[in-house]
Amino acid sequence: MRSQRSYRSNFLIDLYSSFVIGFIELAEVWMLFRNVTSLGGFTFSQILLVFGFADLCYSLADMVMGHCDNLPTYLRAGTLDVFYLRPQPVLLQLITSDISLRRVARAMVGLGAMTIGLWINDVQWSPAHIGLLAMSLVCATAIYAGMYVWAAGAQFFLVQGAEMTNAFVYGGRYASTQVASVWSRPLKVVFGFFFPMAMTAYVPSLQLLGLPGPQWLPAWLAWCTPVFATWTWAMALLFWRLGLRHYQGGGG
Repeated sequence: MRSQRSYRSNFLIDLYSSFVIGFIELAEVWMLFRNVTSLGGFTFSQILLVFGFADLCYSLADMVMGHCDNLPTYLRAGTLDVFYLRPQPVLLQLITSDISLRRVARAMVGLGAMTIGLWINDVQWSPAHIGLLAMSLVCATAIYAGMYVWAAGAQFFLVQGAEMTNAFVYGGRYASTQVASVWSRPLKVVFGFFFPMAMTAYVPSLQLLGLPGPQWLPAWLAWCTPVFATWTWAMALLFWRLGLRHYQGGGG
């Protein structure tokens, strides 16, 4: 973390670039709702809350876990073998091998969007809603982080198939910023329950906004986000453990 801040000009450029990327993605949502009054029963002010939820939690998970994407490089180069020589779990070493501070700027975009979304929408605040907001932020971040671990575990078998897992990690992140009510039934199954992206932002927003939710994704599921976070991590750790057992070295 100190080394990233040592070259201040480069660090500021990284922060600015990360902020611009997050802002452009927000602008895409604005452009979409600029051309329609509502989509899937959501107005722009309401989808702003969904986007903020998803982008903030994803950015926090990406800051800590995003470098798990480097595992295919470690596998091909044999670098992962060094991790086995240290008296620490391999996953812990992979997680702590880097912290991408530039993601802080992108998280600020999500935080700003979520704050504005909570302010301009008619949210009936209560102790239950405050608790739901805090629980959803923690669980959504855990779900995104678990997806990174799942993708890393799958790379032990795929090695050069990162694009396959990216379809669910990054594609799922994009899906989580959208209105899930317009998804087809297969998408609701995949990104609503198996990879529970809808539970990171859309369903909690339904509950906060007092909306009933579509078929298969009712608003009351927002209270079940800890269950979906647990499921995501159980699946992720299973794939990781299977991958470690499958790995037999870099061959160098």
